[in-house]
Amino acid sequence: MNKAERIKRMKVPAADAANGRLPQGQALTERFPILHEGEVPAYDMDQWTLRVFGEVSKEVTLSYQDILAMPQTDVTVDIHCVTRWSRFDNTFTGVRFRDVLEAIGVEPHSGYVMLHGDYDYTSNIELADLMGDDVLLAHSFEGKPLTDKHGWPLRLVVPHLYFWKSVKWLRGFEFMKENSPGFWEQNGFHLRGDPFKEERFSGEDLPIPEDEWEKKEFD
Repeated sequence: MNKAERIKRMKVPAADAANGRLPQGQALTERFPILHEGEVPAYDMDQWTLRVFGEVSKEVTLSYQDILAMPQTDVTVDIHCVTRWSRFDNTFTGVRFRDVLEAIGVEPHSGYVMLHGDYDYTSNIELADLMGDDVLLAHSFEGKPLTDKHGWPLRLVVPHLYFWKSVKWLRGFEFMKENSPGFWEQNGFHLRGDPFKEERFSGEDLPIPEDEWEKKEFD
């Protein structure tokens, strides 16, 4: 049974509107669950790179120091996971995606991006979803460097979409002519993933009968 099928069998938590902040079918938590596919990477930061490539005016490879030298931004956002948990008021520090493009002088020639993370993880996203004020390439959480399990040295934060789009262990942005599905999108998850529209799965919307995230590890 794949992950999408397991989530469809989860218990639907009672929704608390929380003044419109909590999407339907989500459960509010103060903890930060750890969910990911595969092993946690280990890095030699002297060899670490981030690539911007594909349908762009020029391809650029950045070092970690290049990222840290760019204008830094703090954002405080709510995050929502497709596995039914939400966490309010999370403060991340990093560089806005749009500021990265400006700093490296790259002009996109397409409206679609494949996000690349280690190990060979992918997730598709539309360029418009990356251009907001609160979309970060984040290296810190609550004033401290991200832990390994939460995506250090760099993760994406796209708070208005389900959190699987906020790719951990980020290594590249590949601009594409068409919106092609990434790893989870090929395995039953929605192509976009708006939590306020409950865009959890591809195909027909199905109820989620039982929770699973509370059984996971927490930081």
